Amino acid sequence: MNHRPFDVICMGRAAVDLYGEQIGGRLEDMQSFRKYLGGSPANTAVGVARLGLKPAMFSRVGDEHNGRFVRETLAAEGVDVGLVATDPKRLTALVFLGIQDADTFPLVFYRENCADMAIDEADIQAEHLASATALLVSGTHLSQPQPYRACRAAMRMAREAGTRVVLDIDYRPVLWGLTSPGLGEQRFVPSDQVSAHLQTVLPECDLVVGTQEEIHIAGGSDHTLAALRRLRELTDATLVLKRGPMGCVVFPGAIPDSLEDGLRGPGFPVEVFNVLGAGDAFMAGFLRGWLKDEPLQTCCTWANACGALVVSRHGCAPAMASWGELQHFLAHGSPTERLRDDELLEHLHRSSTRTRRWDTLGILAFDHRVQFDELAARHGGNTERIEAFKRLVAEAARNVARQRTGSAQGLQAGMILDGRFGERILPQLTGQGWWIARPVELPGSRPLAFEPEQALMLEMRSWPAEHVAKCLVAWHPDDPPALRAEQLARLQELQAASVATGHEFLVEVIPPREMPADDATLGRALMQIYQGGVRPDWWKLPPADSGASWGQVAAVIARHDPLCRGVLLLGLDAGEDVLERGFRAAAPHAVCRGFAVGRSIFGDAAAAWFAGRMSDAQVLAQVAQRYERLIDIWRDARIGASAAALA
Repeated sequence: MNHRPFDVICMGRAAVDLYGEQIGGRLEDMQSFRKYLGGSPANTAVGVARLGLKPAMFSRVGDEHNGRFVRETLAAEGVDVGLVATDPKRLTALVFLGIQDADTFPLVFYRENCADMAIDEADIQAEHLASATALLVSGTHLSQPQPYRACRAAMRMAREAGTRVVLDIDYRPVLWGLTSPGLGEQRFVPSDQVSAHLQTVLPECDLVVGTQEEIHIAGGSDHTLAALRRLRELTDATLVLKRGPMGCVVFPGAIPDSLEDGLRGPGFPVEVFNVLGAGDAFMAGFLRGWLKDEPLQTCCTWANACGALVVSRHGCAPAMASWGELQHFLAHGSPTERLRDDELLEHLHRSSTRTRRWDTLGILAFDHRVQFDELAARHGGNTERIEAFKRLVAEAARNVARQRTGSAQGLQAGMILDGRFGERILPQLTGQGWWIARPVELPGSRPLAFEPEQALMLEMRSWPAEHVAKCLVAWHPDDPPALRAEQLARLQELQAASVATGHEFLVEVIPPREMPADDATLGRALMQIYQGGVRPDWWKLPPADSGASWGQVAAVIARHDPLCRGVLLLGLDAGEDVLERGFRAAAPHAVCRGFAVGRSIFGDAAAAWFAGRMSDAQVLAQVAQRYERLIDIWRDARIGASAAALA
C-alpha cells in the first residue's frame, strides 16, 4: 500500500468549535470565545497530518463563512480537502464548549440538519477508498440513516480495495437523541438500540477504538470484559480500550480474563486541564504507528503521549502535537505536570505547528509614523494627507504583489503598515495571502515602550490572526544592564501577548548609531535577547557587508531557536548600491529570508508628493519600479549564492 497517495481518509464531523476563554465558569457566563476547527474526525485529520501522515477529509461544509474556515484550516494543516463537498442548503455544524472545572466540560452541539450529516453514499467512489491505506469512520455518523448508509458504503468499498477500516466509536448520547440538547457533555446513556446499531458495522472493521463507556455501548454491556468479548464475537479487529490517565489496553486477539492481561500502554502523569479533544489526539498518535506497522506498544506510547499533550491545553485541533514536539516530549519529558507551563514545550508546539509557509519574502515597509508627521508638517499636510499617500504605496505594493507572488522566483510579497495612518488600509491588504505586519513600538522610545493606548494584549486581540506584531528596539549588547533589563521586560510582554492572542511577532534590532559596532554586535544582541527567554518568530536586522556578521547571527539563531522563521533585512534609507552589497552578504545564509525595506523605496516619492512635485500616478509608478528592482536584486543575490555553493 506504500504507493497510495493518502494514509487515511477521515470521514464524518467537520465543524467549528467556539471555546469559552474564561476558565472555571459556567458556559452561561462565558464572555468571549476562541474559534477553532472542530469535529472528531477533522481533529484527528489535523493530528495525523502534524505527525507526518497524509490524510484526506471526507465530509461536507456549508456554503458560508464557517464552511470556508473549516476547508481553509484543514488545507493549511496539510489535510487534502478534495472530498469535502460544499452543501448549498445546509450550514456548517457549530459547537460551544467550556472548561468549568477538572470534571466539568460543558458543550452544546448545533448540528440540526447540518452539512456534515448530509454526506451521501453517492459522494464517494471506489477509487477514492482505494487511494488510502485506511478509512476512519466516526460513530456519530452512524446515528442517522443517510450518513449511516454513506459510512456502510464507504466501509464496503474500503474492504474491497484492501483499505483498512478504523472505527472511532465517538459516542455522544445527545447526537443519538438520548438526552435533551442541553446535555451535550453527558458521555454515557445505555441503549440497546444504539448497541445493536453499532454492532452492524463491527464485522467490517480492522481497528476499533473507544473509551470504557464507548466499549460498553458498542458491546451492549456495562461490564467491560463482557462488552469486549461481545465485540470479539463480532469482529477480528484490534480492540483498543482508552483509560484516560491510566493509558490504554490493546486486545489484538482473544479477550483475557483480566484487563491487565491485555497489552498495556501506560499513561503519562500530567494535569488534566481539558479532556475535550484528547481522544482525537490519542487516535492520531495510534494511527501514526499502526498505519506504519509499528509494534503495538509503540502505537500505545505515541497515542498516550499525544493525548497527554492535548489534555493539557485549550482547544482540540490547534492543540494537536507535531512530530517533533512528540519526540521531544518522549525523550525529555517535562519538568512540570502542568504542560502548558512548560515554556520550551509550548514554544516547540507553537513553532512547529505554524500553518502559513514562507520561502522568500519581499516586504514593503511603510509603517513609519514620526517621519510622516514631520513630512506632512513641513508641507502643511495633515493625517488625511498621510493616509492618502500610504494608500498610494499600498496600491503600488498590491500591484507588484499580484504580478510577482508565485512567480518563478518563488517570491512571497508582504507589507508592514501601522494602524495609526493605515487603519482603513489594512483591511484591504488582509486575507490576500500576503505577509502583513504592524508596529507596536512607540517610535523613538529607548527604553522600549508600546504605542497602543490600551494594554498591548488587548490591542492585539482586535487584530486579524494573520497580522504579525513588529517591534523595533534600539539595542546594543554594551547597553547598561538596567536598560537591557527594562527593554527585555517589554519584549517578554510582547511575546506573552503574541502567544496569548495567536499572533507571530517580529523583533527589529537596530544598534544605536552613536555606539561602536563590529561583526559581533548583532550576534551578541540576539544572544542576549534569547537568553532572556524571548524567541521571536522573525528578526529584522540591518544589512551588513560582512559575511562573518551573518555567520554569527545564523549560529546564534540555530543554537537558540532552530524553528525561527528567519531574518528580514531592513533598509535604513540606504541607497540601492548599499542594499545590493548587504543582500549579497546575507544571501548565502538560509536564515536570511528576504527583505523588509521602506524609505529606500518610497522616500523620494514621499518628499516630492508632499511638496506637490509628483502626481499620484507618478508615485505609483516609482514605488512599484523601485520595489520590483529590490525584488530582482534579492533574487539575483540568492541565485548567485546558490551557484557559488554548487561551484
